[in-house]
Amino acid sequence: MPRPLRVAIVGAGPAGIYAADALLKSDVAADPGVSIDLFERMPAPFGLIRYGVAPDHPRIKGIITALHQVLDKPQIRLFGNVDYPTDLDLDDLRAFYDAVIFSTGAMADRELSIPGIGLDGSYGAADFVSWYDGHPDVPRTWPLEAEKVAVLGVGNVALDVARVLAKTADELLPTEIPPNVYDGLKANKAVEIHVFGRRGPAQAKFSPMELRELDHSPNIEVIVDPEDIDYDEGSIETRRGNKQADMVAKTLENWAIRDTGNRPHKLFLHFFESPAEILGEDGKVVGLRTERTALDGTGNVKGTGEFKDWDVTAVYRAVGYLSEKLPKLPWDIDSGTVPDEGGRVIEEGGAPLQSTYVTGWIRRGPVGLIGHTKGDANETVANLLDDYANGRLHAPSAPEPEAVDAFLAEQNVRFTTWEGWYKLDAAERALGEPQGRERVKIVEREDMLRGSGA
Repeated sequence: MPRPLRVAIVGAGPAGIYAADALLKSDVAADPGVSIDLFERMPAPFGLIRYGVAPDHPRIKGIITALHQVLDKPQIRLFGNVDYPTDLDLDDLRAFYDAVIFSTGAMADRELSIPGIGLDGSYGAADFVSWYDGHPDVPRTWPLEAEKVAVLGVGNVALDVARVLAKTADELLPTEIPPNVYDGLKANKAVEIHVFGRRGPAQAKFSPMELRELDHSPNIEVIVDPEDIDYDEGSIETRRGNKQADMVAKTLENWAIRDTGNRPHKLFLHFFESPAEILGEDGKVVGLRTERTALDGTGNVKGTGEFKDWDVTAVYRAVGYLSEKLPKLPWDIDSGTVPDEGGRVIEEGGAPLQSTYVTGWIRRGPVGLIGHTKGDANETVANLLDDYANGRLHAPSAPEPEAVDAFLAEQNVRFTTWEGWYKLDAAERALGEPQGRERVKIVEREDMLRGSGA
């Protein structure tokens, strides 16, 4: 009797879990069956949803409910607190599995090459997000001394960063933020946040709902300069062909024509301002210099040679996430992705790397919303199953599930399980209950391991 298809998925965020779901829904899952092991370097699953989504977005965190249903399936095992390649590498995985899917996502900041980027007070948005989301591998404190702050970028991460900086700690207290984050935000001195976009309102990458949510806070006055509402032929085409872009532009237009209110924290959305230099004195940020841009007819912009200095003492760059290079896999340094065709990893010469696949942001870069990784996963899994059906997968030397447990025990790897997540989940909910909160996130890795029963 043929044994089940054995698949390892490295990365237990939405992309990896969607891939597992696609495998479970395939004909192969019925006969001869599939056996899936998810490896996650954090002690808890869910990746970007736990450590990349702002705490005041429980609607997005609701995706966890759907992911939960997948991980509850008996054909899936979770190995948390297991790092690729430290605890096991590609050769180890090949010994245990017919195929390996990498879905490790992106958690680092993309670089921005302008003078002054290395000054004290210049930060990457991803690092700040990791701090306020209680990531165990970042410092427990964050410097929040600046009264006036710049955020570079016009995507949802830039909005998250600006909103968290502009809200009060007490506004965020009903969420799952841990005590160290609440204490840090309580000391936050920011009262004026400036968000800068190089192009115009029609090119902003905000989602309409995220943008509108900015205006819901009783403490945040959102301000848009009417001078920044401008469109060329390319911008008009974008609005006609993209409903979301049109909704964003309409919201910004409405804000530009209204009177400024008296909410205590001001959040300015600036367009047509390209960051040229972060200004410093004695190694610290004292300002931001931008160059005014103008539309060129196609929706793109060109510099005007007109510069302006902004009085800010902290700058956050939210210009995109970047994936980490995965050892033993080919790498495209420009895009920060693993080269692939339909999810099959492609080696330098153009041939597929046998039994090795990618999905999610490590495959196509950090673009799109969480749900977009579903289509990625379906395509990758379809090609994996095609390779399986046509005998193109390699044969593992130790396909028995218990061989993985024995290997990790031999390496003294302390790992968490799906059952352990239920324990950690209960522990976090118990911490929140006395305060009437859904949960309080546990931050320290050792506390997470202990809470998971590892």
